[in-house]
Amino acid sequence: MEKNFKSGFVTLIGRPNVGKSTLMNCLIGQKIAITSKKPQTTRNRIQTVYTEPGIGQIVFVDTPGIHKAKNKLGEFMVNAAEQTLHDVDAILWLVEPTTFIGAGERHILEKLKKVQTPVILVINKTDTIKKEEILPCIAAYQKEYDFAEVIPLSARRGERTEELIGLIFKYLPYGPMFYDEDTVTDQPERQIVAELIREKSLHALEEEIPHGIAVTIERMKERKKGGIVDIEATIICERDSHKGIIIGKGGAMLKKIGTNARFEIEKMLERKVNLKLWVKVKKDWRDSDFLIKNFGYREEE
Repeated sequence: MEKNFKSGFVTLIGRPNVGKSTLMNCLIGQKIAITSKKPQTTRNRIQTVYTEPGIGQIVFVDTPGIHKAKNKLGEFMVNAAEQTLHDVDAILWLVEPTTFIGAGERHILEKLKKVQTPVILVINKTDTIKKEEILPCIAAYQKEYDFAEVIPLSARRGERTEELIGLIFKYLPYGPMFYDEDTVTDQPERQIVAELIREKSLHALEEEIPHGIAVTIERMKERKKGGIVDIEATIICERDSHKGIIIGKGGAMLKKIGTNARFEIEKMLERKVNLKLWVKVKKDWRDSDFLIKNFGYREEE
């Protein structure tokens, strides 16, 4: 093992919808974390891996957004995010490019004041403001906390993201590789497939339903001949009325979700996919410990 190889764990935190998953996908160079304009898109801790041969390896832990919990699923998500702050070598805190520091940001600041981990402030979405508006944003945040580094960037455009990688390596210890060079995530394929179906559902449906959906993969098998992957999945929702909306008139909505999801899954698996979707109702599953665990949201052992 090379003596000057660095490796460590870095978490991305920030209020829902500041662009954490977009940044993660941009740094890794492919889609791992699902993105959507709706809050609570990321539910589990997702580990993705960035390796620069001869230099080092960064294991990114993308957490659910830190927010005030409203139900058991919410509590699970917030605990997962907050626990991570103590377990990593550096924290990336993503914020919007504004001088106004709202209640959500202040809630995160309180959490950060309790940890010893170096914090890199990432002011994302710089493509949405004028250049001269960036310095006042930096100043507003620096008044509140002593950051190890501050970097404005645009994850959507991939601007200054390489510079960010360099800053992260500064704070990582020397050490061995945790994963093979070609590993990009620790997520099992089935879980990524479930997440892609959930993402396409989030994109297609009305505001209210998406939080109340989970996706389970019933079957995923490659055919011996022809290399087609057969996938059967169920979208779980909380109410009968939601089921009707997800299926849509004459099955149109479910078909749309299926078509969009299949396109993404084929890209990821690099194989043809035959996708079948069903919809089931499990009332108030987000408040049931058993169902939350059953749908794959488990506390870290």
